[in-house]
Amino acid sequence: MKRVSYFLIGFLLAFAGCTSQERPQEWLARHVIFIGFDGWGAYSVDKAEMPHVKQLMAQGAYTLKKRSVLPASSAVNWASMFMGAGPEIHGFTTWNSQTPDLPSRVLSHYGLFPTVFGLLRDAHPEAEIGYEYEWDGMQYLAELPAMSFAMEVKNYKTNQDTTFIVACDYIRKAKPNLFALIVDEPDHVGHVDGHDTPEYYAVLQMLDGYVGQIIEAVKAAGIYDETIFILTSDHGGLGNGHEGISMQEMETPFIIAGKNIKAGWNFDDISMMQFDVASTIAYIFRLEQPQVWTGRPVKGVFTE
Repeated sequence: MKRVSYFLIGFLLAFAGCTSQERPQEWLARHVIFIGFDGWGAYSVDKAEMPHVKQLMAQGAYTLKKRSVLPASSAVNWASMFMGAGPEIHGFTTWNSQTPDLPSRVLSHYGLFPTVFGLLRDAHPEAEIGYEYEWDGMQYLAELPAMSFAMEVKNYKTNQDTTFIVACDYIRKAKPNLFALIVDEPDHVGHVDGHDTPEYYAVLQMLDGYVGQIIEAVKAAGIYDETIFILTSDHGGLGNGHEGISMQEMETPFIIAGKNIKAGWNFDDISMMQFDVASTIAYIFRLEQPQVWTGRPVKGVFTE
């Protein structure tokens, strides 16, 4: 699939499924909205003005102890998050890997180490699956042909609103079963002004407002009661960087709230890694994990 320009969004949405599919009886929720903030360190959560995010934490389950794989950089960790395994197995080992630096242990029929997107598509060909991202490196880490809708937002640095206008419009019209939205901030401000700075927290406050818009779009789509929200990150940071081995760089939030999720539960005492994210999403949709996945679903967050 070719990357989709912003100007084609109206055309694509006209052909997207405008009514949500009936969920198979075993699914834990009909819709999963995944929001990833690049460079969002867990250390920042308590200090940040993020009322919408903290409301999701209160309504759902969360940990501030999810660890990145090494190195604590972008492509390696987003790949691990989607692929249910670490870099030793999927082969993406550097911050900007566009192809596996090591041979992937297996390849799916999409020509990529299997991700949760391809698993859902193959198990449920009728599913509505969306993928929107800002950093162009994300196009190499998921099976774009498996998506109903895929878009790289190219003008986000000059107009951050674009990303969320597109996302909210897609949610309202297509009512996706799985939608992953990957935002380049606060990583950018972390590199320019530094992590744990006033500028960093200002960006987090801005992003929280956008989270509120996503929640309202889900409500407007009429799917709120059948939705699970997931918010997380690839890595944190220290100073102006993030490829070291400090906890400030390696610990990231994982927040899950909505249908069939326990309320107000902090599970810091349960070990969670990046590759457990894919397994947890697969568990929601009752997908069978490939043998090469090493992730484990965090089953304790669910009420059933």
